[in-house]
This record gives sequence, C-alpha cells and structure tokens, in this order.
Amino acid sequence: SPGTEWVSAAERSGGSLLTRQLQELWRRSRGSLAPQRLLFEVTSASVVSERSSKYVLYTIYLIRSGQFDKAPATIARRYSDFEQLNRRLRCRFSCDMASVAFPRKRLRRNFTAETIAKRSRAFEQFLSHLHSIDEIRRSPEFLEFFFLPDLQAAQRLTCTGMYREALATWANAYRLQDRLGVCSSGRFLLTLAGLAVCHQELDQLSEAHGCCEQALQLLEAQGSHPLL
Repeated sequence: SPGTEWVSAAERSGGSLLTRQLQELWRRSRGSLAPQRLLFEVTSASVVSERSSKYVLYTIYLIRSGQFDKAPATIARRYSDFEQLNRRLRCRFSCDMASVAFPRKRLRRNFTAETIAKRSRAFEQFLSHLHSIDEIRRSPEFLEFFFLPDLQAAQRLTCTGMYREALATWANAYRLQDRLGVCSSGRFLLTLAGLAVCHQELDQLSEAHGCCEQALQLLEAQGSHPLL
C-alpha cells in the first residue's frame, strides 16, 4: 500500500512518544464537536516505474488550519486513485459534484514538472472543495479514500508479525481518522485494537493499556454498542 511508504524512522521507534501524541489527539477530538477547517497540501510528487507502468505518486498532508502538526497525517496516491474517487462521488452526488473541478487526463506530457505542479495544486483544490460539502465530507466514499489503504496495510503487517511497521501504519490511520473527524466509528475501534496489539507484542504495555482505555471510553460513550 502507498501509505506504508511514507513512514518516518522516528515514528517506528518512538512508541511511547507516539502513544502520548495519539492520546492528546483523542482528548482534543472529544472536546471539539464542530468540524474544523482541514487543509490538503501536496508536499512531494515522485515518478514511479513498475515493470511496464509508470505513474506519479503524490504525497499529501492533512493539516488542521492554524495548527502545527509534529506528526502529520499523510497519504500517497496516484492520478488513478483520484480519478476513481471522482467517478464514485459523481455517481452518488451528481448535483453537489457539478461545481467540483477535476484535472482531465492527458495523453502526453504527464511527467513534466509543469504538469505535475499543476496537478498537485488541482488535487489540493479538489479535496478542499469536497471537504467543504457536508454530505460528501461524511460519505464512505470520501472517508475511505484516505484511511482504508492504511487500515488494510496495517492488518496485513500485523498478521505477518511485522509489528513495528504495522504500528506506524496504524498510527497514521489513527491520525487520518482524527483529522477527518470520524473518531467514533467501528473502524476507529479497529485502529485502537491494532495499536494495542502492536504495542503489546513490542512489550510497550503501558501504551497498549492506554489504547484499550480509549477503546473502552468510546464504547461506553456509544451505550448500545454490541461489544458491551
């Protein structure tokens, strides 16, 4: 998954610091019910060659307006990923999407610096416009575009015993869901469970306990959850 390629070495090694940062995010998100303005910034773009295919991979930071993120939430996506999101949203939200601009596919000059720069700005504007529309911002199509690849990658890494790599990927999935304001979903519970498992397997028991406590608080707040 592209999401696993952009993990820093500091995140992989700093389990205790990472958990404290996540707990602080949790406390802030529980205290703020109003949606905050989210900025989407393309921080880099790299040309990737794989066998017979060649594409540009865009790295995007999700940043809360007016805040500095020590450990930002990041995604890495290619043009076809954005194109699929655009197509799915236009099928479901045809009226809302009528005013949303999307960069057209080009037959030539896809890898020039000028094209990549223009597309980077266009993708930032595209995501910002989508996030400004209430129904789209809360839709599974929009949300899963951001964190589903990391959740899938984290599960694979956890199941194969690569706990340090999995921990960093679960943590990025946590931050993505926090930025997007979906910290009460079943997938957020899955993320907390994944973090707890990795911390436990790495003998970071206090961190594992902290993740379990957050999960219990979330379940208690929901009241009628089937796991209670």
